[in-house]
Amino acid sequence: MSRATISTLVLLAFAGAFTLAEAAIAEAPKLTAVEIVDRNLAARGGLEKLRGLRTMSWSGMMDAGGGNRPPVLGIPGQAHTTQTAPQAPAPQLQLPFVLEMMRGHKSRLEITFNGQTAIQVYDGKQGWKLRPFLNRHDVESFTADELQAVQNQSDLDGRLVDYAAQGTKLEADGVDKVEGKDAYKLKLTLKGGQVVHEWIDAQSFLEVKVDGTPRKLDRKPHAVSILLRDYRSVDGLMIPHLIETDVQGVQRAETIRIEKVLVNPRLAESRFAKPT
Repeated sequence: MSRATISTLVLLAFAGAFTLAEAAIAEAPKLTAVEIVDRNLAARGGLEKLRGLRTMSWSGMMDAGGGNRPPVLGIPGQAHTTQTAPQAPAPQLQLPFVLEMMRGHKSRLEITFNGQTAIQVYDGKQGWKLRPFLNRHDVESFTADELQAVQNQSDLDGRLVDYAAQGTKLEADGVDKVEGKDAYKLKLTLKGGQVVHEWIDAQSFLEVKVDGTPRKLDRKPHAVSILLRDYRSVDGLMIPHLIETDVQGVQRAETIRIEKVLVNPRLAESRFAKPT
């Protein structure tokens, strides 16, 4: 066998190896739902670290409506009631926000607009809002839709930590493409019977997409998808710093840019009480 023939065989062998490697990367290995969750929890920082979460604070900038209209107050993925769908996107307002969370589904969202601060609080059972930018200076209780939406939100550590203890049934539902990359699709049937989906990136094993609570536009429910990007390590936990909410039938997505994350800051229980 000539040296040229050997060289050709070597090149073909390398080409074959690269082809096999590319095929292996392109096709996500088949995993059970439990295996996907185990890898996800490890990628996020580990089960012990996640269980150790007691409080968390996010601050940054969020889109809050177009033009000079007052912002819509809401946590990403929650339901908003809008009578008519926007016909064309208007320039988005970028408003500073602070979101504080405490285990037990407690949350406090503050948004600053025109020198006034809107507040939305949920104490784990009841919710209230204060919207001075709409000239509503009295505390209002959550609507039934808002209350149901926040009750369906996951706690600090997400839906996948101790999912069985939460009464959640978990199933693997194939592999989808999310922004051009393979992602494992998980079907979660919650304790109350609600079905939601989460997509786990096949390489990083971090959540890249989750179902949000449908929104009412033109008096009809529209599907909501929440995309999670720009993961960064904060105190050993992987936290997304860019969250995009897409509403079916709406041209422009709503974006939240998280600039600062605090893990287990000291937060008083009174922060989640009814505003005064």
